[in-house]
Amino acid sequence: MSQRRDHGGDHRQTWPFMGRAAGPALSVLVRPGEQPVAATTVLPVLPVLIVSAVVAIDLVFGTGLTWVPLLAAGPALAATTNGPRGVLRVGLLATALGTALGLRDRAPGHELAVVLAALVAVTLASALASALRRRRELVLAAVRSVAEAAQHALLQPVPAAVGPFQVAVRYSAAAAEARIGGDLYALVPTPHGVRLIVGDVRGKGLPAVETAALVLGIFREAAYDEPDLLAVVDRIERSLARNLGQDDFVTAVVAGYPEPGRLEVVNCGHAPPLLVRDCEVIAVEPAHPAPPLGLRALSGESPRLQVLSFSDGDQLLLYTDGVTEARDHGREFYPLAEGLARHVSHEPARTLTALHDDLLAHVGGRLHDDAALLLLRKPTSADVTDVADVTDVADVTDVTDVTDVAGVVVAEG
Repeated sequence: MSQRRDHGGDHRQTWPFMGRAAGPALSVLVRPGEQPVAATTVLPVLPVLIVSAVVAIDLVFGTGLTWVPLLAAGPALAATTNGPRGVLRVGLLATALGTALGLRDRAPGHELAVVLAALVAVTLASALASALRRRRELVLAAVRSVAEAAQHALLQPVPAAVGPFQVAVRYSAAAAEARIGGDLYALVPTPHGVRLIVGDVRGKGLPAVETAALVLGIFREAAYDEPDLLAVVDRIERSLARNLGQDDFVTAVVAGYPEPGRLEVVNCGHAPPLLVRDCEVIAVEPAHPAPPLGLRALSGESPRLQVLSFSDGDQLLLYTDGVTEARDHGREFYPLAEGLARHVSHEPARTLTALHDDLLAHVGGRLHDDAALLLLRKPTSADVTDVADVTDVADVTDVTDVTDVAGVVVAEG
């Protein structure tokens, strides 16, 4: 499963920090606050069924020790799904039944001893393999915990309302085991209005994560300091020019909302955002294309500010190429604009959930690249009126107390 981060709808955060609980008949991995789920029962069912099947075959068709060696399949299979105790129990059962079958068939003593010794050896080896597997699982769980914590620190949760906007974010890392990728996003309220960035780092793995962390750190600082949005982009560019290799770069869209009705966009080699207005989806193509961040010195081109009107009810979707380059089995790209037009609603979280599910259905359930979606919506006066009406009926003073009832999310106060 592609690992997902979903902000803006459900604020319950699932953490992969795993705890271990064990009992006489139970060995489990649990998450804090969750009920334990059994991973090892007293006697594993499938291995026992296999041992029983071998015994039945021997009773019907057996002569001598022909079928008894197959009892070793029981503990060997138990090692793939059960702990050492479960393996030893299956091995003990298989050895006891093998002894009974050998005595029943009056097998020679030395042959029976060899077969039983083989069963014991397979059981012990399987128990050791099971213990090593369990240890690797615990190590992997710890690595996932660290990766998730790093991702959480890098891509901080975005609240459902920022400034005048309803917001939703959906992030999926292609490396499910790593739970971390090279796509980046951030949205922060500043003295100069709400500002945001969505970008994609060239490359994979830890170098991409380091670059993403660098970009986000500079953006969050510059977004507060610089009154001009282009100055924010320039600070990111200068830092990347000092720290990136010659072949490294970051595509990004940086946007700001300095005053009501005015949306500023700077596109640095990134996919064009999609503007939803009056049920129509419009691609915001840059009037003057600019190179990705980190490559300005090679091209000599500087990004330019693009100004859009952004009124009540308008929505803006920013995304990374992991969405638009997702292919189905016929090698067809995912039609993002069409999908957005089908699933757009007045609730950004609901829109992104439907859009993400549609994307996974298109690719067959697993993304092969990191994918990030960030959706802004400017609430209408009708949304605010609905919330006010519910507030009067419920006789509460905090608007946030009734957002779930009203079906919209607004800023506190």
